[in-house]
Amino acid sequence: MHVRVKWVEGVCFVGESETGHAVVLDGAPESGGRNIGMRPMEMLLIGMGACTSFDVVTILKKARQPIVDCVAEIDATRADEVPKVFTKIHVHFVITGNDLNETQVERAVKLSAEKYCSASIMLSKSVEITHDFEIKPFQNA
Repeated sequence: MHVRVKWVEGVCFVGESETGHAVVLDGAPESGGRNIGMRPMEMLLIGMGACTSFDVVTILKKARQPIVDCVAEIDATRADEVPKVFTKIHVHFVITGNDLNETQVERAVKLSAEKYCSASIMLSKSVEITHDFEIKPFQNA
């Protein structure tokens, strides 16, 4: 895998993936940024959230669960001193669908956390990561 990060100005950068996608990253105004993009540490959490969500959805679909939606709400705590690394990350999944099997959802979350999600497994080597979930029924609009 190859990515490229190019400095634009101040503390603004554009990250480009080998698949041709780009994202703007910027610092907070107090750090010289203009607030025109995500912070790098936000991007790291989003990447982990997308990785684990990918797994959960895929596992539930393979288990033929009638999943309609999956949202990962992630809260993280950072150290007070530099380097301000993550010290705790909590992932709360909101899984929507009718007649979802709670055991299958729990299994999907656990498999992602312990076996499949490269990002969260890598981060868990130095960060306490916890997971939980709730199941919501699907309401037709």
